[in-house]
Amino acid sequence: MEKRQIQELIAAAVGQLAFAYVPYSRFRVGAALLAKNGRIYTGCNIENAAYSPTNCAERTAFFKAVSEGVREFSAICIVGGADGVLSGYTPPCGVCRQVMMEFCDPEEFQIILAVGPEDYQVFRLRELLPMGFGPANLQEH
Repeated sequence: MEKRQIQELIAAAVGQLAFAYVPYSRFRVGAALLAKNGRIYTGCNIENAAYSPTNCAERTAFFKAVSEGVREFSAICIVGGADGVLSGYTPPCGVCRQVMMEFCDPEEFQIILAVGPEDYQVFRLRELLPMGFGPANLQEH
């Protein structure tokens, strides 16, 4: 992936921090999901007083895309920090990694963790979810 495209995803993810609903943790997360068709789907985290209905930024972006019929993805950028101040990398939680496994090729799908346009790391899904369980596990052999 080109640096310019990574920086575009970082900017889109950072833009989502303003929309995060985080009255409990105050930890804002933004995500920008790149579909294989070139469209970017964004998401922010949305907390709930009951905690378990809380939705992560990554899943918000995926569910927006899937709800519009898109199911093929190339990369996602994730940013986050207390009160929206980016202070370190914000890796996806286990549930989000599992959602990624449902829709993405773990050998190809890229996860960009960023603190800024020049401070980021890129991982393959397989690196963050080794031996992940996905649709291929349910196919008859």
